[in-house]
Amino acid sequence: MLEGKVAVVTGAGGGIGREIAVAMAMSGARVVINDIGASLTGEGLSASPAEQTRQIIEQRGGTAAISTDSVADWASAQRIIQTAMDAFGRVDIVVNNAGILRDVIFHKMTPEDWLSVINVHLNGSFFVSRAAAEHFRAQSSGAYVHMTSTSGLVGNFGQANYSAAKLGIVALSKSIALDMARYNVRSNCIAPFAWSRMTSSIPAETEAQQARVAKLQQMTPDKNAPLAVYLASDAASDVSGQVFASRYNEIFLMSQSRPLRSVHRSEGWTPETIAEHAAPALAGSMLKLDRSQDVFGWDPV
Repeated sequence: MLEGKVAVVTGAGGGIGREIAVAMAMSGARVVINDIGASLTGEGLSASPAEQTRQIIEQRGGTAAISTDSVADWASAQRIIQTAMDAFGRVDIVVNNAGILRDVIFHKMTPEDWLSVINVHLNGSFFVSRAAAEHFRAQSSGAYVHMTSTSGLVGNFGQANYSAAKLGIVALSKSIALDMARYNVRSNCIAPFAWSRMTSSIPAETEAQQARVAKLQQMTPDKNAPLAVYLASDAASDVSGQVFASRYNEIFLMSQSRPLRSVHRSEGWTPETIAEHAAPALAGSMLKLDRSQDVFGWDPV
């Protein structure tokens, strides 16, 4: 489905990113594997993870190049895209998958915890997407696939930085879809479910937690790759500005913010009349403080 195309996949040294890079290569794309080889919290650097992904692709007959530049910097993001141009002469697909975690309860979160996660996830998605935009515009084609998360779409404990970044990516993707539609460029999001390095820190101390982790471990990273390949392909030429979730063998089209219910008062509102009339009228449609596991309350199928 991707024959003749060139894909840049960030965070492709392991987990979901690696599986997407391999799947795209097996679908005919030449792939730039971008990964700085850092720890889960963004520390340390190594080319080994990217090299391992390239070995897998080449052993299976595919073609790949490596970039170890950081997504979290404007200049280095330009170099990531330039790697595709230097190695393969074009770029057709950008998968914004790179990420780190600095999970901590909100009232203990430091500015460094906040900024480091925002810089990689949200700023990185913008920097790499923007670097590719000029090439996409010039050739009147291109596809972006961004990784969001139900931590942002729904909510989760101890992830204010990650949740904010991931929900910001949804807005970024929609804006790209709107602004770049005239150039035949598409932009979509995937909220992946997978047991990987990013989820291996989930507690498994109680019996209930252990049961939950056992279910999560069924959801291997490769289960998310087919949807990414499809969204990057010409088969999805009419799909843009959408948010999907991929969970084991399930694919969901997620809702986007729209009005749920309204109230009107011709003479206008006061704080008192809001309390007496508007709030009670709207209460039945107000959303609970749900987390992802509350919304996706059934076992993966």
